[in-house]
Amino acid sequence: MLAHGIFWVGLALVSYTYILYPCLLFVIYAFAQARTDLRFLTTRRDRRRRALGDAELPPVTLIVPAYNEEACLQDKVANVADLDYPRDRLQVIFVSDGSTDRTNDILAAIDDPAIEPLLLPGRAGKATALNRAVERARHGILVFSDAATMFRPDAIRQLVRHFADGRVGVVCGALGLRGGDEFSRTEGIYWRYEMSLRLMEARLGATLTASGAIYALRRACYRPLTPDDLIDDFVVPMRARTLGFQVVFDPEAQAIEFAAESVRDEFTRRVRIATGSFRALRELVRVPLAPLASLAFFSHKLLRWVLPFLLLGLFAANLALLDGGRFYVAMLAAQCAFYLWAGVGFLFRERVRRVPLALLCYFLVAINVAFLVGFLRFLGGRKDTAWQRVS
Repeated sequence: MLAHGIFWVGLALVSYTYILYPCLLFVIYAFAQARTDLRFLTTRRDRRRRALGDAELPPVTLIVPAYNEEACLQDKVANVADLDYPRDRLQVIFVSDGSTDRTNDILAAIDDPAIEPLLLPGRAGKATALNRAVERARHGILVFSDAATMFRPDAIRQLVRHFADGRVGVVCGALGLRGGDEFSRTEGIYWRYEMSLRLMEARLGATLTASGAIYALRRACYRPLTPDDLIDDFVVPMRARTLGFQVVFDPEAQAIEFAAESVRDEFTRRVRIATGSFRALRELVRVPLAPLASLAFFSHKLLRWVLPFLLLGLFAANLALLDGGRFYVAMLAAQCAFYLWAGVGFLFRERVRRVPLALLCYFLVAINVAFLVGFLRFLGGRKDTAWQRVS
């Protein structure tokens, strides 16, 4: 009886996480969009957040944390120079978290009054670096980016227009990822799926997390991060919700970043995300959320975090139920085929690049294993607050 319960609960939740929730979300989104369209037809009120003229643009502080970013730092500085934002209203802080390559030399040599290098003497972690940069920020709107992220020229304009509404505390931008052939057949597919979910959730007012590479924050929403806050782009928006502010997503505020070169590199990042997620869980579950946001948190976040345990339980229960009939035999065969195909993708990555779904199965297994490793690190109390590049 116990094996039956574990099997069916596991199968239901795994299916719900990857298939049924996106379908449910699409149905709710379609009804909400139809209602919005009908309201527009009857009132003729513009549904889009209008662009702000130069005279209306608020002063902004752009914060870029960096650790050993010499390979991309000059491109980022050039990208900042190309931003379509009044220079007299833009403060840019590059904060180096104890970099040991040429990052500090590059920053010290910048001859631009709008750019302020902040060179920390030793590695203290991204959270500390962000805290120090916010302390130096002079303006009420903060924009966060990464050194490897290239903003579209109008990205900051698109982000800050939403702060004309005093209820908005966080604005999340859209990050496009670029990568090589392995990326396009693994994370590239998964990222498009992920962005579709985020867009539908945004239309329902259920945006939970930002991409740390491009988001803006009303400074009144910022609370100093602790060294344990490894997922600042999730913790910061959720704390803004606790303060009563809205979190919105603007797909027109765009940036580009090169993804990890391989699934192995992405694995490192996912372990860190998993560790930070479990550390923050106690705080996050106490954040007051509207019904649709609660649905998104349970379906898009919490279930993803426990999915590895569900997959293990499903497989173990299936083994115990082999004498229960053909259905259980077929289900075990399907699971074995999936993991075998993922193993083929891992062992023969170069040879099976052109085989449909071979690398994608490998990627899905890898990110779930990463969450298991992250959970073990969380249980062990490992304090790996330092951050590093993975690509």
